[in-house]
Amino acid sequence: MINVFVLNNRRLNQLHVETLDDLKNSDPIWIDLVAPDETETSWIKELYGFDLPTVEQMQDLEASARFFEGESGELHLHSDFLLEIDEESRNVPVAFILKNNTLLSFHLEDLPVFRLVRMRARTRPGYIEDAREVLLDLYATDAEYSADALEGVYAELEKISQSVLTTKMTDMAAANVLARVATEEDLNGRIRRNVMDTRRAVSFLMRQKLLQQDQIEDARQILRDIDSLDGHTAFLFDKINFLMDATVGFININQNKVIKIFSVASVAMLPPTLIASVYGMNFKGWFPELEWAYGYPYALGLMVVSVIVPFVYFKYKGWLD
Repeated sequence: MINVFVLNNRRLNQLHVETLDDLKNSDPIWIDLVAPDETETSWIKELYGFDLPTVEQMQDLEASARFFEGESGELHLHSDFLLEIDEESRNVPVAFILKNNTLLSFHLEDLPVFRLVRMRARTRPGYIEDAREVLLDLYATDAEYSADALEGVYAELEKISQSVLTTKMTDMAAANVLARVATEEDLNGRIRRNVMDTRRAVSFLMRQKLLQQDQIEDARQILRDIDSLDGHTAFLFDKINFLMDATVGFININQNKVIKIFSVASVAMLPPTLIASVYGMNFKGWFPELEWAYGYPYALGLMVVSVIVPFVYFKYKGWLD
């Protein structure tokens, strides 16, 4: 899918493009390609003289492969944008190509950051002035989206804290808590990686000296916002580690209770075991009770008493609580 946007009365308007001629006759400030087909890819190559990067190239971590100037003088930036969904949050690679006053963006999934920028630019006159401002606004909106995702992590961890600290923790409940905490830890890590990648991209734009003075100030504000998010992600990592340790501690307590029961039972059964071993020997000689008619009933009663007395003592000591 290809989305073409032009500036009209200082507003970002979307054009309906069905053919290559429609694209040639327009003066786009932003071309957003979402999972383009071969025809749309060929249009870009014919008009601008370069191929779109592959997914493997967009995921390359080296700076020389993520931020560079192409053979035709175009500027390439490869960044990750957060996609937060209920099933599985993930970072989606996005390729930006800035040539003259046209920005091309290429990604395989539609992203909420891009939808929000398009909506704002349509409703606010003067919100976008050129292609560089579109790029900066995408990065600024990505920082806002990451902040919203962090607030969601905060809210979910608050719910988990209440279930960990105010309710009786069973093994099944602990397993559920660990799964929820692991999910939030994964999301927090993705947010941290996303803002780090955004910081690298904005810093690269500032070093290229392509931005005007007011745009440089906007870029610095984006970097300040990202710096503030770093502290929140670090705090959330500490909170996640605390909840993980607390939950694992409750699991250990439950396991220790089971081991304690077996330990107490084994100690309490030692006296009757000794009595049974003595009175269970079938021979005459040194044991006159073998000639006593009530010898074995007496032995059984003594075994019962020898079991009850240790349990009473353990209960008095509080070892059975």
